[in-house]
Amino acid sequence: MSAESDNSAEPKVKRFMYVNRKAPHGTVYALEVLEMVLISAMFEQDVHIAFLDDGVFQVKKGQNPAVLEMKDFSKTYRALEGYGIEKVFIEKESMEERGLSADDLIIPVEVIGREELGALMESMDVVLSA
Repeated sequence: MSAESDNSAEPKVKRFMYVNRKAPHGTVYALEVLEMVLISAMFEQDVHIAFLDDGVFQVKKGQNPAVLEMKDFSKTYRALEGYGIEKVFIEKESMEERGLSADDLIIPVEVIGREELGALMESMDVVLSA
């Protein structure tokens, strides 16, 4: 039996990028994307996360969603590294347009420009956006 027909071969790891474009509260999008990210990591996929547009607010320090009667799940982002997720990006232009800097964020991220982020998305096997 050749190695090519061996059904016990390791499955191919896919490169996933989850693009977060929505504000963290007021809809279920941000929390659901975070749950998908964690599930993908549990299945040992190559997970990347990008925050752009109002999605940059998902990782902003000092959120108080209790005033909206919503749960604060932002601290869950600190668990990403424990799931082996280290490829976390934030779009520089989106941050600047909203008056944010890397010091305003609850987790370390790689700040990259719009063009570079677009090229990174092109290199992925799967891109999911919410």
